[in-house]
Amino acid sequence: MYDKILTALSYGMCAVGAKGAASANACIVNTVIQISSYPMTVAVSINHSNFTNECIKRSGEFTVSVLSENTSGAVIGALGFTSGRDGNKLSNVRHKILREGAPVIQEDICCWFLCRVVNTVETVTHTIFIAEPIAGSESIKGTPMTYEFYKNVIKGKSPKYAPTYIPEEEEAVDKFVCTICKYEYSDPLIPFEELPGSWSCPICGAPKSVFRKSD
Repeated sequence: MYDKILTALSYGMCAVGAKGAASANACIVNTVIQISSYPMTVAVSINHSNFTNECIKRSGEFTVSVLSENTSGAVIGALGFTSGRDGNKLSNVRHKILREGAPVIQEDICCWFLCRVVNTVETVTHTIFIAEPIAGSESIKGTPMTYEFYKNVIKGKSPKYAPTYIPEEEEAVDKFVCTICKYEYSDPLIPFEELPGSWSCPICGAPKSVFRKSD
């Protein structure tokens, strides 16, 4: 079977946040789905290795901030390519903290909602949190960012622990890492050195000059 066949499914880009032990945490996901309208129920799949997974299990609640096509790539870089175990991922992202302790992103999002977990399903690699929305926005603004938009327009890649991540074949290609958002450039067709000086990080928009060669 073609290993990329599931990419034909539609996905939306969201930031899922939860209360942490020391501070709020959030990560980027593209697996929030509606299960039913009555009662209103959603599900989200998060890798066991993600710190947000641990935070949701501890608090029993999480927020979903639906990203729009105008949401800055820097937000995706900050929340999707770094770990909350290494520091406060939200320090440079505009957000508010709900009284429940979970964060809501405020960077050109379409809407947000707060969910209470009602059930969980464990898979080999991910936890599926089934939850009921209990509060949220009064309206929807802008156009939701789809995974297709992220891949084809922003030219973004899937983080290692994303459900849509597919390991690329290992090639002898130098890797250059953005020091701002940790995006990795390793195109075998166009070496990093041959990129024009005006080239910028497809995730956070940082200039070529901030990239460093990975060991």
